[in-house]
Formats: sequence, structure tokens, C-alpha cells
Amino acid sequence: MELGLVRTARGVELALKVKGVEYEFAEEDLTNKSEALLRYNPVHKKVPVLVHDGVPIAESLVIIEYIDETWKEGPRLLPQDPYERAKVRFWAGFLHQQFYVAMASVIKTDGEAQERAVKEVHEQLKVLEEGIKGSYPGGSPFINGDNMGLLDIIVLPILGAHKVLEEVLGAKFLDPEKYPRVTSWVKALTELPLVKEATLPHEKLVGLLQFLRARALESAAA
Repeated sequence: MELGLVRTARGVELALKVKGVEYEFAEEDLTNKSEALLRYNPVHKKVPVLVHDGVPIAESLVIIEYIDETWKEGPRLLPQDPYERAKVRFWAGFLHQQFYVAMASVIKTDGEAQERAVKEVHEQLKVLEEGIKGSYPGGSPFINGDNMGLLDIIVLPILGAHKVLEEVLGAKFLDPEKYPRVTSWVKALTELPLVKEATLPHEKLVGLLQFLRARALESAAA
């Protein structure tokens, strides 16, 4: 669905900003995909796509790792230690697949189906909370140290706008009593100047999510 494309494209932009890489952003009309997008990503036919030296790289996690390995002079997005890097990749996969899928189900459903989807999101939040506790006992909101890393970049587009999600969907997700580590992590990230600069105004995000939700519900009913 379109929300997924918004989420992943934003994550790639954040990675470029963290690394200090200058880039040109090309807006894509997802209802009328351009010839360039179909040429650069003929398999999935979706954004994001990074074109570097004329060569396209597709899929957000692949792109972010490519950015980290290509522009080594900026802050590292993944740890150097193999075990720490493996942990980051594991939780990145969880966020990118299981957690986002659960959240997307809340957006695409209503009634009893949405209630079940909300419960599933809270189950995933419990897993994430315990995962942070077990994998990162220091409890640092910045899991990759002092700089934003891969996990920070992935979680922000999903939970960074949790107040928008709660307003549009009528369900609460982040609870500091139930999920103190996840809540403090997201709060610290959203207060970063870099993130504030890249975040759309609340009202605009609400309108965008309302539009995407309406389209998703129409498609489901068709």
C-alpha cells in the first residue's frame, strides 16, 4: 500500500541526511508510475530507488546498507562489530516486516478487524520492548550509540508519527508505562534537530494518513 512507500522512502532520505550526502529528490506519482521508475525498478515497480553513478539500487534496507558502505566518511549506520551488526539486522528485519505489517493492518481495516489488528500491534510492541531490554541492556534510546543508526532510521517512519496514527485511527500505541524503552527511544529520536527538520507538519501528516486510509478501505471494499 502507499503508506509503505512513504515509510521506506523517508527512511532512505534520513540515511542520506545522517551521512551528510547531497542528493536530488525526484517525486513519483504512484498512481501513474513514470517510465524512469519502471526502468530502474522493473521487479517491484515501487519506490524507493537510489540512483548512484547511473546505477539503480532498490529496496530500502538494501539502499541504506549501500549508503553506509559507500559513504564511509560519515557516521556509521551499522556497528563495525559482526555480532552487533547481526543484532541490528535481526531487529531491522522485525521492524521492516512483522511490526510494519501489523501497523499497516490497523490502517487498512475498521471495526472488529481493526480491533484485532490493534491487539496485534501491541503484541509486537511487547516483543520489541523485551528485545531492547535483552539485546541492549544499557537502555540507550540511540541503539547505535550517539548517532542515528539503521534501527533508528527504520523505527522513525513507523512510530515517529504515533500521535498522528492515534488521532486518525482512534487507538493508542505508545504507552510509557507498558513500553518505557520503546517510548523513550522514539521520543529521543523525534527531538533530534535533523528529524524535526525532515518531519512534515502534524496537520499535513493527518491529512495524508486520512487520504491513504480512505483509499485502502475503498480498495478492500471493492
